[in-house]
Amino acid sequence: MKETTAGGASRAPEFELASGLFTGLLRSLREALFTGAFAYRPLPRLRPDGPLARGLPEGIRSRSGKLPQLLVLAAAAFVVMVSVNLDRGYMGFTEAVVLGAIAAVPVLMTLARPVGAFWCSMFITCVLAVVVSSAVTWPWTPASFVAHLATMVIVAVRTGPRAAAWMWVCTVALGMFLAAATGYGQAFNQGPMVFLSGVAMLAVSVWQIQRKATQEITAQQEVTAVERDKRTLLEERTTIARELHDVVAHHMSVVAIQAEAAPYRVENPPPELEAAFATIRENAVAALTELRRVLGVVRSADYEAPEAPQPTLAALDGLLANVREAGLTVEKTVTGAVRELPQGVELSAYRIIQEALSNALRHAPGARAGVEVSYVLGGLGIRVVNDPPTEDVRPSPGAGHGITGMRERVAMLEGEITAGGTAEGGYEVAVFIPVRALPAEGAA
Repeated sequence: MKETTAGGASRAPEFELASGLFTGLLRSLREALFTGAFAYRPLPRLRPDGPLARGLPEGIRSRSGKLPQLLVLAAAAFVVMVSVNLDRGYMGFTEAVVLGAIAAVPVLMTLARPVGAFWCSMFITCVLAVVVSSAVTWPWTPASFVAHLATMVIVAVRTGPRAAAWMWVCTVALGMFLAAATGYGQAFNQGPMVFLSGVAMLAVSVWQIQRKATQEITAQQEVTAVERDKRTLLEERTTIARELHDVVAHHMSVVAIQAEAAPYRVENPPPELEAAFATIRENAVAALTELRRVLGVVRSADYEAPEAPQPTLAALDGLLANVREAGLTVEKTVTGAVRELPQGVELSAYRIIQEALSNALRHAPGARAGVEVSYVLGGLGIRVVNDPPTEDVRPSPGAGHGITGMRERVAMLEGEITAGGTAEGGYEVAVFIPVRALPAEGAA
């Protein structure tokens, strides 16, 4: 099947495929080695928290920022040393030093213009191939051979696998061009250059691909951890909203019922009193309806409101009994004058203690735990502390989201929470929930 162009000429699909492939290769070459080739791109300093710096001794790590620049300078000095030691066989000392310095120019250029340094190395290779000819070291002199390899490696590290592949192709093409243009018939050290540069570019490319994959995995794990924390936070807020809905709805229902029954408890109540109670009942019913409409959306389709009343600190002994049956030795201490607190405070305190003991069961099986409940003037204090796990019992892994739920409950009540390890190797959760003083009975 052939395709017909606007001018009437037909093109085979194979031609279109080859044309697209050739165009893509040219675009890749242009983007890798031509676009912004001589742009100023200084070599960045080594990060103190990077993987390379972490492998250095502590005393050197703080002064390792200029390590990449020092390595490039060392490579340039090595190129000059190679020229002095190997090129002196067919030239004088001064000429060898000058030749090594010229060959080292591209290596130094990688500090600021990496891609331009590669093209400079290609140009110097051509110049030295014409000026310095040897039957053994041609077209690369020993100094230019080492300098070209070093330049390719540094540029590949700073750019990427695509530039590394194109640099290797250009290096192979350069050797073939010089052999054909100068009439030597063959490039004597073309084979070693092709092999060594190919191995170097492959090694650098594999390292960069692996490094990039590791970075992407790390970034994805960080994003996943953040999303998981957000999801856990939303789930905990949803649970709190459900419980708050149940608590408030119960109290509003009581208000509505009492307002409806109040006029019947007074003999011959005045019309103003009946109207006032009727207004209270209507407002309570309206608020209850509005509450169910707004907060009811947080309930899932399979959620069912608990038939039993929400737990309070009065049910703490039952919770501790269940925990003891699960294998955790726990003691309770209550200080201060025990008094009735707002139901939201009682419920949150119960849930916090429940979660703290669950964490102790999960992470410190076989340990001892203590629960302290302090009724103070300004609010309620809670402290749950456990010893480290016993040596013969292996802790069970958990999701690590229990503390998040505790913080949400405490933040909702404008309280304070601290959670962390103890000096003995255990764990402690300390919470303070402020409670406003209720007005005295009979106060105006």
